Amino acid sequence: MNSRERVREALLCRRPDRIPQALGFFDQSLEAIAPAAPEDYFDLDIRYAEFDPPNNQDAFRRYLDNLPPDIHVGNQGQLRTYHEWRYHPERGPARPLSSVRSLKDLVRHVLPDLSNPARHAGLAKQVQRWHAQGFAVAGAPPHLGGELFEAAWRLRGFENFMIDLVYRAEMAEYLLDQLTSMLIENALILARAGVDILLLDDDVAMPTGLMISPATWRRHFKHRLARVINIAREESPDLLIFYHCDGDFTQLVPDLVDIGINIINPVQPDCMDGTVIKHEFGDRLAIWGAVGSALLWDRATPEQVRSEVRRSIETLGPEGLLLAPAYDIDFAPFENIVAFIEAVNEFG
Repeated sequence: MNSRERVREALLCRRPDRIPQALGFFDQSLEAIAPAAPEDYFDLDIRYAEFDPPNNQDAFRRYLDNLPPDIHVGNQGQLRTYHEWRYHPERGPARPLSSVRSLKDLVRHVLPDLSNPARHAGLAKQVQRWHAQGFAVAGAPPHLGGELFEAAWRLRGFENFMIDLVYRAEMAEYLLDQLTSMLIENALILARAGVDILLLDDDVAMPTGLMISPATWRRHFKHRLARVINIAREESPDLLIFYHCDGDFTQLVPDLVDIGINIINPVQPDCMDGTVIKHEFGDRLAIWGAVGSALLWDRATPEQVRSEVRRSIETLGPEGLLLAPAYDIDFAPFENIVAFIEAVNEFG
């Protein structure tokens, strides 16, 4: 099998020739191997198609470039998208829509145009090149423009949006409708580009459970997410749908299966019991991630990482599993990342 075939077999809950692997669910870099990309350096199975960040941000780009080297800012493309939305959490509690108090005021606000052709020019050709090389391609809408709950509270402020959901439903519904329309347009761009996997993400949980009740999620989010999935699949019937949420979203798993989600991520083992999900939904729902806690990645020995990989394979594999760290690896020792790759190749 090539990587594309391997990934599809695994994510359709069938048995591949070996368990595929990734280091996350987005394109990333590792200082220890720069300028090489981790996907190429480690011969990983996934490549990522992404929208380009906005142009005409020279002053903000200079600001990012001139930050001291000991300041970790994360993905610059993501920060440039934040800037486009006027979302700057580092500057204090004010948010782009936090002062809005009525639906009349809300409708005056115009959201950024993320579907500008300049943002995705060449996307289809890049996907075709990766397919020609035998790789599976996953595609994500732009951050802020790809989520519903998360984007809404980032725009309104967390407390404001939670109040909206309960007491100002017309404002919540209007904002979520605008975000859903944007997400549909971006999902269609990725589907038309030929990606194998549509990456959807929305952090609605914390380590101990959901931030909103299942009833609230079903009322405001389930049908909107289902609409995105159905329209994307009308464009690309074989499209696999991936859903990311940190923390414990166990209560939503049956609903996610119901609306056509194929893959959940990251299934953090210190928050969720992947074996229970595997037992109930293992023939319909694949797991992407599942390896390790944040403490393990940042503080454990390489041998402990290897043991965790082996445990994940024995309890969750071999069908329906794509192994990846269940947490960001920004601060993980490089030897732990190498241990992960070697263990997947050995045991998987």
